[in-house]
Amino acid sequence: MHEAPIVQIAGLKFDLALILTVIVSGIIVFALAKLATRNLSVENPGKLQNFMEWVVEFVQGLISSTMDYKKGAPFLSLGLTLIMFIFVSNMLGLPLVVPFKYTDPAAANFFGLPLTTVLDGLNSGKEYVEVGWWKSPTADAASAMGLALIVFVLVHFLGIVKNPKHYFGHYFKPFFFFFPINLIEQFSKLLTHGMRLFGNIFAGEVLISVLLKMSTLWFGVGAVASVLGLIVWQGFSIFVGTIQAFVFTILAMVYISQSLETDEDH
Repeated sequence: MHEAPIVQIAGLKFDLALILTVIVSGIIVFALAKLATRNLSVENPGKLQNFMEWVVEFVQGLISSTMDYKKGAPFLSLGLTLIMFIFVSNMLGLPLVVPFKYTDPAAANFFGLPLTTVLDGLNSGKEYVEVGWWKSPTADAASAMGLALIVFVLVHFLGIVKNPKHYFGHYFKPFFFFFPINLIEQFSKLLTHGMRLFGNIFAGEVLISVLLKMSTLWFGVGAVASVLGLIVWQGFSIFVGTIQAFVFTILAMVYISQSLETDEDH
């Protein structure tokens, strides 16, 4: 594995690779949505329009499977944004990108700002430090947990504003002394929602890095085997990335539906 390019500004550390890939993911999703809706046609829709219509229908199906669609319709845009952004983010780390190698501390900087992680590595006696400037945003815990936190805040905001009686009452069900357990359950949802996404994508990228390193170190049959394993795992990673985008989005809809449900729904 390689180190992340981190700069420190006003005591805060910023991972430049994460910032870069989050921006790239956002641009790709925006471009896809813009191109797909640029020339809308009922009689002769283009391929991108057909694809976007399929994604919209798919997300509508997710919402309908978790709540009454009349209640869930306002969250269609949220579901579309989540599933597309997470899918693109999961795919970004799959291309084989060679990390930069810094051998001179003076070269390890970003517009004059020192890359603190790189300098630490150089000072520890390493001959050089590999700095990865490209990865899946969702392979970083901060990004995955940030997405989960957005859903978490929205869910509890909706519960308090739209359905306060049921929202506060469910913490004391089935008995009042279940309050601590129900409270822990809410925070465990936040943790598992984000860490499930992070763990699966990060593990996939770790294995890709290992297979890539093996293919460069081994020779003959071993190199061929590692390259074949890399190709197979790349395909499997696409499947895993797709499933994780689906799982994260449908869980978000499930949590939203739970915050909106009333006693009359039971």
